[in-house]
Amino acid sequence: MNFKDLLSKRKSAIRKKWFDSVIDDYPADASDFLRKQKDRFLNPVGQTLLENINGLFDEIILDADSEKVYPYLNDIIRLKAVQNFSPSKAVSFIYLLKRVVREELGSDIEKNKFTEEFGSFETQLDNLALLAFDIYMKCREQIFDIRVNEIKTLTFRLLKRADLVREVEEHEAYSGEKTVITQNIKG
Repeated sequence: MNFKDLLSKRKSAIRKKWFDSVIDDYPADASDFLRKQKDRFLNPVGQTLLENINGLFDEIILDADSEKVYPYLNDIIRLKAVQNFSPSKAVSFIYLLKRVVREELGSDIEKNKFTEEFGSFETQLDNLALLAFDIYMKCREQIFDIRVNEIKTLTFRLLKRADLVREVEEHEAYSGEKTVITQNIKG
C-alpha cells in the first residue's frame, strides 16, 4: 500500500471533513444552511462546492494534470470571487485539505513511512493553490470589467437623459453600415 492507496481508502471521510472545513469559512447561519440543505435548487452554492470538492479530490488522488483539475478549481473559485472573498480566503480551501489529511492520516503516514509521499502530495496542493490564485485573479478582473462597463452605460444614459449628449447617425458609403457617434452638445 502506498500513500495514494491510503488516500483512496479513506476518501469518504477526508472529503466530508474537507467539505465541512470549507463550509466553516462562511458565517455560522450560512454554513449551517450550506451543510444541511441538500436540494440543488435551494442550495446551489453548497451543492456546487460539494460536487467540485469531491471531483477535485478524486483527480488529486489520480495525480491529474492541471487540465483535469481546472474545471473543479474554476467552479469553486468563481463562487468565492463573486462572493467577495479575499484572495487568501478564496484559495485557503486547498490548504484546508492539507490539514484534513494530516488529521485523518497523520498516524498512518508516520507508521507506514509515507513522509516523502506526503511531502509530494503537499507540493501538489501548493501548485493547485497557485493555479487557484490565478483563476481568482482572472475572475476578479472579469467582475471589475463588468462593473466598469455598467458604469459607462449608466453614465451615458444619464448624460443622454440630461440632454448633454446626442447620437448622430453616419452612413458609411462603402459598407452601408450605420455608425453611432456621440457628441457633447453643451460643452
